[in-house]
Amino acid sequence: MKRSRINDIMGAADEMIRHYGFVLPPFAYWTPDQFRAQKAQAGRIIGARMGWDITDYGQGRFDEMGLFLFTLRNGDPADLQRGGGMCYAEKLLISRQDQLSPMHTHIIKAEDIINRGGATLVVELYGSDDTGQ
Repeated sequence: MKRSRINDIMGAADEMIRHYGFVLPPFAYWTPDQFRAQKAQAGRIIGARMGWDITDYGQGRFDEMGLFLFTLRNGDPADLQRGGGMCYAEKLLISRQDQLSPMHTHIIKAEDIINRGGATLVVELYGSDDTGQ
């Protein structure tokens, strides 16, 4: 995806998020220079993979198969495997009309899915067997 397309998606997502009365954390708007200037805090943000995430799942068809995410919090898998730490992620997801996202799974993570945008969200859930399949 071209950077100009990513910037357009980010702008539209930011506008929608604000429309629903949510405010992103300050790091959402940091420039690369601000990230460099705040290394300690930036290291935690980068290490936890927080921030903007726009994907077309490698298909090159964002409008048909894609997703916008902004990760606000994210647990550390090593902490979770030890039985502690943050066992969930807090993410804003924006799926456009008729846009699909492939299925995925987490071995150790809890997620709440809360639809705050007012549209109909369709989610198919599947259980796993004893081997995690």
